[in-house]
Amino acid sequence: MWLLDPRAHFPEQRDGDLLDDGVCVGFITQKVGLSQPTVSSHMKKLTEADLVTAKRIGNWIFYKPNRKELERVGLQTISAARIKPTKGRALGPKN
Repeated sequence: MWLLDPRAHFPEQRDGDLLDDGVCVGFITQKVGLSQPTVSSHMKKLTEADLVTAKRIGNWIFYKPNRKELERVGLQTISAARIKPTKGRALGPKN
């Protein structure tokens, strides 16, 4: 959630604007308290899932949320959560 409102959760950056360019991976690393390789690995997965976008500025990668994709996934999740299970025997392998 921090990336959705970066000005409230991260300090101003020397390079890159928090809203236009995203948050530097170094600040994300400090915030979550994990190593930079761990954070970079997770952020790469989020980028591959199109949930965040990545932008290189100098030696650093900056990440910002892909709001359209987050909204789409959120709406699908809400829709799936509203599906009522059918009564009766479940289909699947027998135990």
